[in-house]
Amino acid sequence: MENQDLERVLELLPAVAKRARETEEARRVPAETIRALTDAGVFRMLQPARHGGTETDPVRFYEAVRAISGACGSTGWVASVLGVHPWHVALFDDRAQAEVWGPDPDTLISSSYAPLGTMTRVTGGYEVSGAWRFSSGVDHAGWALLGGMLVADDGKRLDTTTMLVPRSDFEIRDVWDSVGLRGTGSNEIVVERAFVPDHRVMRNFEFSQLRGPGQAVNTGPLYRIPFATVFTFAIAAPVLGVVSGCYETYLASMRDRVRLSLGGGRFADDQFAQVTVGRASSEIDASILQMDRNLRALMAAAASGREIPMQLRLRARRDQVLGTERALDAIDKLFKTAGGQSLDRGNPIERAWRDAHAGGVHVANETERALALYGRGAFGLPIEDNMV
Repeated sequence: MENQDLERVLELLPAVAKRARETEEARRVPAETIRALTDAGVFRMLQPARHGGTETDPVRFYEAVRAISGACGSTGWVASVLGVHPWHVALFDDRAQAEVWGPDPDTLISSSYAPLGTMTRVTGGYEVSGAWRFSSGVDHAGWALLGGMLVADDGKRLDTTTMLVPRSDFEIRDVWDSVGLRGTGSNEIVVERAFVPDHRVMRNFEFSQLRGPGQAVNTGPLYRIPFATVFTFAIAAPVLGVVSGCYETYLASMRDRVRLSLGGGRFADDQFAQVTVGRASSEIDASILQMDRNLRALMAAAASGREIPMQLRLRARRDQVLGTERALDAIDKLFKTAGGQSLDRGNPIERAWRDAHAGGVHVANETERALALYGRGAFGLPIEDNMV
């Protein structure tokens, strides 16, 4: 997505912001917003060109996600999650890609990656059953990426998998009722004895080895960077966007405020408020700069044809979790100094604070686990983890 295309996204933001409260109260992103994002090309940014996508530089994709998230956290989260799945599907067998996009290149794909499904081997594939929670934007999706566990005849666990399942094979249970990101419609998917052919099943070990059968037809460097980076950045980017948007709202709402206590005076003249702004803005900038730096380095390595260094992959995960942590620290500082008026339910600062913290509890943002992996690599110890 070039600058001109990004401008199409920016044009949507006033309407997205205007519908933020409606989105939260409905507990899902409105269909009209999804249509607008679709028309703007957001969901095709990481989709293969051979299936109608634009194969955009991922830096641009996450920039668009941050912008949308600044207007409405729930909408930005759904745009990021649904927008990143075409990248994942591009790694599947070409037959699976044709099934997903052949009838409609604008088909959306949701996910729930936890390996909760039971997989029974049958001729040509697997019979699958299970229930998966937290599938953001699933009400708008025609397909779902679902986690499963491959088990040997003796009961030994072999590997986690990801399966592509069409909407006709699953039921959606409306269970999402959260404190933050309320408008993401992250409902539950239920599958009862659906047949999933082999070409729609991938072992997650392949992703960790930067491999996938889809690379035979999708040959660009975009599809040779790590799944762990692409996915975890899709979780971090909305948080950074929410906090960036909150920062701008904070400045706009506090600039002319006059205190009625603590001696009165203009809030903007308070040196403690000025220090808060300085700290928060630096934390936001640092997080975004590191994220973009790592994406550019990964894309350059993939384009060169050389093996992507594990050190770089670990650095990307390190900066992703710490970037989220810094962003949450920044919004805590803003929220704390914004005063009692920001406690009103539906206030943009209050909603942003809840949304950012809700995104922060996602497993992709587990700081200690990612930092421990980085430390192992720094000490030269072996790394065996699919989320790098």
